[in-house]
This record gives sequence, structure tokens and C-alpha cells, in this order.
Amino acid sequence: MGIVARLSERVSKVNPSPTLAITAKAKALKAEGKDVVTFAAGEPDFDTPAAVKAAAVEAINSGFTKYTPTTGIPDLKKLICEKFKKENLLDYQPKQVVVSCGAKHCISNAMFALVNKGDEVIIPSPYWVSYPEMVNLCEGLPRFVKTSPANSFKMTADELLSNITSRTKLLVLNSPSNPTGCVYSKEELARIAEICVEKEIFVISDEIYEKIIFDGLKHVSIASFGKEIYDLTVTVNGLSKSHSMTGWRIGYLGGPQDIVGAISNFQDHSTSNPSSISQKAAVAALSMPDTFSREMAGEFQKRRDYIVKRLGGMKNISYVLPKGAFYIFCDISRTGMGSMEFCTRLLDELLIAAIPGMAFGNDKFVRFSFATGPKQIEKGMDRLESWLDGIR
Repeated sequence: MGIVARLSERVSKVNPSPTLAITAKAKALKAEGKDVVTFAAGEPDFDTPAAVKAAAVEAINSGFTKYTPTTGIPDLKKLICEKFKKENLLDYQPKQVVVSCGAKHCISNAMFALVNKGDEVIIPSPYWVSYPEMVNLCEGLPRFVKTSPANSFKMTADELLSNITSRTKLLVLNSPSNPTGCVYSKEELARIAEICVEKEIFVISDEIYEKIIFDGLKHVSIASFGKEIYDLTVTVNGLSKSHSMTGWRIGYLGGPQDIVGAISNFQDHSTSNPSSISQKAAVAALSMPDTFSREMAGEFQKRRDYIVKRLGGMKNISYVLPKGAFYIFCDISRTGMGSMEFCTRLLDELLIAAIPGMAFGNDKFVRFSFATGPKQIEKGMDRLESWLDGIR
């Protein structure tokens, strides 16, 4: 009798994160009292707004601590629909909205609703580390489209067209992007939308960084280009970045009724509803003026401008100017090191934590997050400049 495999093939296809060793070591060094400068954070360093926290306390004190409808409480879904309409020109009804445990959960749910075994999913590279692993879990096939630094790592319409096959089911689009900070223009999105409609390709549009955008640019939702692309798109967003609520785990999506219905059924039998308390906090967040998000984005732009100025005077490193999010993707190929070696040495020799680009599909680059205070950024840039000067 043969030995039964302990793990499913599905789970066995998921790769461990190549960044875990770096982040775990950085945390251990900090715990030892070492002066680690962390450029690894994937979350805003600002506190959650007071009104949001107060709403959560009120929810607890009033006993709003029980199950809610799977896809979210009615007042929250109503506010999400109003937000989509006002800011994204998307007309979703509450039955077309699902509130989940973060934008990551929304993307995962949408993948499970759309991707069959063997379906190809187009992912522009560099990409957020979890996209291909979600495809693997669905037994789909990630098809990476290599983008160019010369085009700010944005996938062109021609690049999309040349990678579409008879097995292509879905495109994952992320603007503003993690890790590159690229932002697609209205014209670029319109052309991509035309192709997706022509080829009948679904789109998951990850718009979690929409509020963190620089240089006067405006965020555009791809689903806003007409009914045909609207009917093919799942629009994903959340409060983690816009309201500094990463730990509250509230994301949401809007999409066509049949897809959203399938996602609702799937969530019924996986997580059920997101936290009742966090949903009340989300109501408060979406009821606030946009002042918090605008001021936070303004601060991130100041930090970006400072880092760009510093990097511009350093040897053996270059960058692609980010137009959104809070990351800068830096080319370290002139050092002769791969990204893991580079980041390991940064941590060992300089007590600087950064994320290797191999995690995002490009081993010649390293991601620095500027979601940390100005003094920390200055200290880290001082250390980095001196170190890079010594590399021959």
C-alpha cells in the first residue's frame, strides 16, 4: 500500500515568501535593541484616525459584537456604493458589493470565483508577491508580462496583446502599484480595457493605493470605461492604506452580480463576515472628509522627494520615480549583487531592512518603503550612501 501524501497538491504549489528571512531577522535585531532602520513596511506609519477608533469602542460598548451578514452590514455597503459612484464613476448596488477581511481577501475570493484549473492569469511583472501564489492555489497558471523601467514598469497594450492565448482568463491590474509605484494614465487604461473587451478577458483591478498618488495625478478605475469592461471587472479596494487601518482587516469589492454572488457563496463557507467591530469603524472612516488621506499622501510625497534627491547623488544605484503608493523600486545591478545578497548585506552591515526584488519578480531591484518617519529615512539614506560609495 502506497504512502498517502500528507499535503494537497494545491497547497504544495504555493511558494514560501523569500522575504521572510530578512523581515524575521530585522525584528530579532530590533528586539535585541539594535538600531535597525526599516524600509520594509507595507503599511502607513500614521495612526488610525481618532473618529474611527472611537466608532470601534462604541461598537464594543454597545454590544455590536455578533455575526453580521456575510457580505457586510447594510450601512457600510451603502457608503461603499456612494464612494464608488462619487470617486470612481462606478454605479454598484449593495448586492454587487462584498466586504471582506482586507483587499487581499477580496482578491483571493475573486480568483477562486473566476479561475479554473489550467486557466492563464496575466500578471504584469514586477508584481505584488501574493498574486501568483493566489493563482497557484486556484490551480491556474500565472503568465508574467515583463515590463520595462523605461515605461515606469507599466504594461503596454502591445505587451498585453502579445501575451494573450486561448487559455487566458484573467488580467490582474494594480494601479498605483506595489512595488513600483507606477500609475496608469486614463489613455493607457482605456486601451487595455478595449483589448480585454475584445478578447473577453476578466480583470481584477487592485486599487488599494488609489488615495496615495502624487504630482497632481488622478486615479482612474478601469471599470469606468463603459458597460462592457464594467461587466468584466472586479474592482478591489479597502481602508488599510487610505485610512491607515491595516490591522482592522476591512477590504471591499464591487463587480457584476453573477461574480459577486459566487464570491458571497464562497465567503459564506470560508470566513463568513469580517469583524463586526471593524465594520462599524469602516462606516466612520467612509463618513469622514477626505482630509486625512490627502494630508497623508502629501507627507508621503515629501518623503518620496527627499529619498529621490538622496538617491540621485549615490553611486551604484538608480531608481524609477514612483507616482503613487509609498515604495521606491531601485536598480542595484551595478553592485554586481542579486537582490537577496544585497538586502542581506544591508541588514548585516548597516542594520537597514529592505525587500529584495526577487520577491516581486525582478532580482536586479530592491524595494524601499518610505512609510517610516523622516528622521529614520535620513538616517537610512546616510548609511546607504556611505556603504554604496565603498562598493567597487
